[in-house]
Amino acid sequence: MLFTLSTSPWHADIAGMLRLMGEGDDLLLMADGVLAAVEHSHFVEILRATPISIHVLNEDAQARGLCAQISSDVSVVSYTDFVRLTVKHAAQICW
Repeated sequence: MLFTLSTSPWHADIAGMLRLMGEGDDLLLMADGVLAAVEHSHFVEILRATPISIHVLNEDAQARGLCAQISSDVSVVSYTDFVRLTVKHAAQICW
């Protein structure tokens, strides 16, 4: 399953999202969701403890001036990679 988070993690039900995630799932952080990928943040620590792959959309991190602050545990991806993730996962849940 592909999960996308496009709202600020402070305004999202992260606990609810995590309950739905399982091994092999991917999470793409986009728009204000990229804030969850900032190194040493509360949210990136929570996400690291899950059995999922975490990705952040490069263009959205750049637009917010966060590229240098993105955790090294998070994969920075392009729109092309976003398309690949949607092809990989038949189902998607947006937060």
